[in-house]
Amino acid sequence: MRLTSTITIFASLGLLISCGKDDATSAKAAPPEPAAKVQVTKVVAQKLALTVHLPGEIEPYEVVAVFPKVTGFVKSISVDRGSHVKEGQIIAHLEAPELVAQRSEAQSKLQAAQAQFAAAEAKVASDEGTYEHLKAAAATPGVVAGNDLFVSQKALDADRAQLTAQQENVNAAQQSLQAITQTEAYLQVKAPFDGVVTERNVHPGALVGPAGAPGSALPMLRIETLSRLRIVVPVPETYAAGVPEGTKVEFTVPSFPGRIFRGTIARIAHSVDIKTRTMPVELEAANVKGELSPGTFSDVLWPVRRSYPTLFVPTSSVANTLERAFVVRIRDGKSEWIDIKTGVTVDKMTEVFGDLHEGDIVAVRGTDELRAGTAVSPQQSQVK
Repeated sequence: MRLTSTITIFASLGLLISCGKDDATSAKAAPPEPAAKVQVTKVVAQKLALTVHLPGEIEPYEVVAVFPKVTGFVKSISVDRGSHVKEGQIIAHLEAPELVAQRSEAQSKLQAAQAQFAAAEAKVASDEGTYEHLKAAAATPGVVAGNDLFVSQKALDADRAQLTAQQENVNAAQQSLQAITQTEAYLQVKAPFDGVVTERNVHPGALVGPAGAPGSALPMLRIETLSRLRIVVPVPETYAAGVPEGTKVEFTVPSFPGRIFRGTIARIAHSVDIKTRTMPVELEAANVKGELSPGTFSDVLWPVRRSYPTLFVPTSSVANTLERAFVVRIRDGKSEWIDIKTGVTVDKMTEVFGDLHEGDIVAVRGTDELRAGTAVSPQQSQVK
């Protein structure tokens, strides 16, 4: 009985050893898992050149709200909304009775100053004659006392000083009269430049005045230059570089569907608005026929340029998660995640910035399912 149990134990041990050897042999014989097949493409470098649509607003080249330089009543106004005016053209007449009184007073003061000047001039001439006579007589000893000659000389000096003062009074009176005369000239309101009247707020009899004065709640007129226009475009900071002044730019307006207008980049702010992250740029366009109207919105075909080559990958290669944006680069048969920042998208290619180089191999489809370090079998793809 004891012999039978011993035989049974040895038989069981042999069976276990045999099974272990069979498992090891089968483990060594199992083939490795195949590498994942991944469609790949190359990172390309090229200079960016595309056109994007940006909103713009058409403004007059020049615009002015016309206020009179003096307070007065409108006597007549010869233009209305839509009137074409020329620089220097009289567009309104004002009347201010107090200016007439001021001019009369100034003329009276001038005449009084001139009369006083004439009297002082005559007195100087008389005293000069007396002094010269005494001086000639003093040449003979004992004829004229020395003190008399001295007194005559001092009187002449005083009269000459008085004459100079009277001359200053005359000059001051003339300037005062000239100032009032110039102020009276302001009663004729003139156009500051060639343009079109786009707003009229007064009629004959209305009280008007300079900005901030009585009667200045609204300007008399508003004049705009319409033959030459500004198109103001807020350009996003990513599109603001590489387009110099003088570049021709096309734009469209809703009132002329299907028609393309052209302007020239005339002024660039060279400063980004921190609130909108855009840079104001002005186009200049001719409007000889007056077809375009200020205040109209336009669709500007803005050229985006880079003066140096940047890297591009297929848009599908860019993977985005809540924490990062990356592409899957394939190197030595292994996948790796490369963090990037994206630029603009041209057709199906996206501009990328990061630890990439021209010619690097990346997965056509970027996804976080393809973990970093995964063995892959790259399959070349032609991205269209």
